[in-house]
Amino acid sequence: MDPISAVLLGSIATGAGGEAGKALWLRLTDLVRRKAQDEEAQPPVPSTGELELARLDEDPHAPERAQALSEALMRRAEQDSVFRAGLTQWHQQAQALRTGDGETSNTISGGTQKGPVLQGRDFSGINFNGPGQN
Repeated sequence: MDPISAVLLGSIATGAGGEAGKALWLRLTDLVRRKAQDEEAQPPVPSTGELELARLDEDPHAPERAQALSEALMRRAEQDSVFRAGLTQWHQQAQALRTGDGETSNTISGGTQKGPVLQGRDFSGINFNGPGQN
């Protein structure tokens, strides 16, 4: 499993992605707080990540707290296969959110543009047709 990006964790903790980002943060919180399915069969986990999650929640703009949570999540995933599966699924959903840890490049060249032009990244649900236009 790839490490969870501290930038991604920090972005989601600060509310990036709107409602989808908030939902991801709640899912991660639930996942971290969930106890091992079979505690007797697994060795004790040195850190569940709860402390690191709470510290990042207190100060989501602190990159060192995001990094500490990333490391705690990876340590737990190495020792708890059920947690690793849940974290992998969460990570795939979080990467799809695109919280600004990527880049974009916009170029308009040549000719005259007639009509609206948007420059940015990750647009959805945009409609340029006003009432009565098709």
